[in-house]
Parts: sequence; structure tokens; C-alpha cells
Amino acid sequence: MGVWLGLAAVLVLLDQFTKVLILGHFQLGDSVTVTSFFNVVRVHNPGAAFSFLADASGWQRWFFTGLAVVASGFIVWMLKKHPGQTLFCLAISLILGGAIGNVIDRVLYGYVVDFVQLHYGGWAFPAFNVADSAITGGAIGLIWDELRRVRKGA
Repeated sequence: MGVWLGLAAVLVLLDQFTKVLILGHFQLGDSVTVTSFFNVVRVHNPGAAFSFLADASGWQRWFFTGLAVVASGFIVWMLKKHPGQTLFCLAISLILGGAIGNVIDRVLYGYVVDFVQLHYGGWAFPAFNVADSAITGGAIGLIWDELRRVRKGA
């Protein structure tokens, strides 16, 4: 279990380090074009994924913080319960690291700092961060793990 919690901790550190860099070098709304499809931006997201509930009156900060704390506890319990399932533990460790990284932002600032923006010809994907990438990778890993489990049973 130490390996999985260590992975989550490394992700939290990487996530927070990149956000400190952005907060220290960019003003809100600043954008730097890196390639024809990638910008580094500074965006504040008080909501959840894709700015869900971003316009709410502020209660969402504590709701999403509480939700992430409960989910983190559940993930640690799952890591204890399934230590031999490598892909599953990897996936939920990624989700754990990402959830904690974004919770730190919510508690410290009241919003999540996003800074990666992908775009192509007038279309732009909503900005995201290292924590969001870890959560997405973990979700993909959970789907892959479940598909493998179903195929073994067939």
C-alpha cells in the first residue's frame, strides 16, 4: 500500500508545484502560446469538471471538498482491500493524488488553478491541470481494469 500512497503523494507534489509556478508567473487570464494546439493559461475554476456549478454562490467549494475527502477515504480503504490488483490500485492511486491536489486548491484559494489549454482551429478544450490529468488517467485505468476482468470471466 505504501507504493500506491507514495504515487499519490508524488502526484500531489507535482500538481502543487506546477500550480505554484503558474500562480507566480501568470496573472488571471494570461495566456502563452506554446504550439499551434497548446497554450499555457491561468484560469480559476470554482466549480467541478468543465466548470460545473462554477456560478453557484460558494457552497460548491465546501461540497466538492467534502466529496473529495470522503472519496479519498474510500480509495484508501479500497487500496487496503485489494492490494494484489495492480492496475486497479494504480488507477485509484492516480484518482487519489488528483483529488487531493484539487482539494488543496479549493481549501487554500476557493478555486482550482487550471493552466493547460488544448485547442485546434477555433475549438478549445476547457483548461485543466496535473490533478485533472491524473484523475482522467485513473478513470481510464479503472475502465481498462474492468474490461480485463470481464474478458477473463467470459
